[in-house]
Amino acid sequence: MLVYESRLVRVEAECEKGVRLRASGLLAPALFPILSKVNGIFAHERPVAIEGDHMIFSTWIPPIPSPAFERLLKAQVLSMLSRPIPDQLSISITMRCPNRCAHCGAYGMSASPELTLQEVEKAITEALSMGTYLISFDGGEPMLRQDLERMVRAVDNKRAIATTFTSGYGLDVDRAEALKAAGLYAVRVSLDFPEQEQHDAFRGRVGAFEDAKRAIESALSAGLLVDMFVVVSPHNIDMLDEFYALACDWGVHELSLYEIVAVGRWAQHADEVLSDADVRRLASFHKHKNASGDVRVTAFPYFMGPELFGCFAARRWAHITAGGEVLPCAYMPLSFGSIREQPLSKIWKRMRSFEGFRGCAQRCRMRDSAFRARFIEGLSEVPHRVDEA
Repeated sequence: MLVYESRLVRVEAECEKGVRLRASGLLAPALFPILSKVNGIFAHERPVAIEGDHMIFSTWIPPIPSPAFERLLKAQVLSMLSRPIPDQLSISITMRCPNRCAHCGAYGMSASPELTLQEVEKAITEALSMGTYLISFDGGEPMLRQDLERMVRAVDNKRAIATTFTSGYGLDVDRAEALKAAGLYAVRVSLDFPEQEQHDAFRGRVGAFEDAKRAIESALSAGLLVDMFVVVSPHNIDMLDEFYALACDWGVHELSLYEIVAVGRWAQHADEVLSDADVRRLASFHKHKNASGDVRVTAFPYFMGPELFGCFAARRWAHITAGGEVLPCAYMPLSFGSIREQPLSKIWKRMRSFEGFRGCAQRCRMRDSAFRARFIEGLSEVPHRVDEA
């Protein structure tokens, strides 16, 4: 499978037994370190499923092989050549939500007026033209948008996969089947504690835990891929094994671990984030479970660390708020423009030229105290328009 070709380098992928990338040409030696990392992931980590001649490696990755997976590989090569694209785009389609989560990263962001269906569809079209291979819908609670299915249909599944986050609220069997019929690839159900009382308290609503469980059952019944998404903090990091046991018991395909970020409602808890030792612990958990467990684990602090790819913000990720502002990621409250005013490609170019994103950060920039002190702390409004500073 040809992934990328120029007069200086040619990158191909072999997908017969797993995935292996190889490069040839004058630039091949320069690509070898990153290709080795990618090949190591595919060779040593457990996939979600193998179905006939296709492999589902992760709910975050298109089926292998597929045209959408070729776009993923091409995006990776372009990133290696310092020509990154927003290969993963998340869109907040509403700020409405029945919960009051203690760690809500979107808290305080304006969404007046909320993005229309036509505006979301336009953003999807622009992202696909730029090379995006994964489009995620989040919020707020995405299930409160009754036109979510139409948004999913706008994602050409030959070019990208569509996923959605949810707290579980409103995702019953009928809704799950409608989303599956529309082309949804995977659903990510968020969970903060593996026990009902603690989870409900953290979410600020009795019944949140049962909603999450019911949503997972409904999504599995509809034939969707299901990811249990956990935001890890000092309050639940000692429960990793309990989360994993619950993921196995509930039959999900993947357990994704993200680290809590001191933004939104958690902005006043800067001392209640993960330590470097905690991040190493997540990396160890990721490696151990993928080598010997029954459910795939994806620990983002490991993927976004110095051992692998570094920070994804403005390199692999872009996020559109429910009000149309374009951020480097959902947890970095810096806006580089609005899709209501400019094309996504122009905003991406401005974002890429921002002085704070020079070079490749070895870990999440929101963990960098110097970056936060210079660009994040003391913002008078959220998100802050960088081009108006």
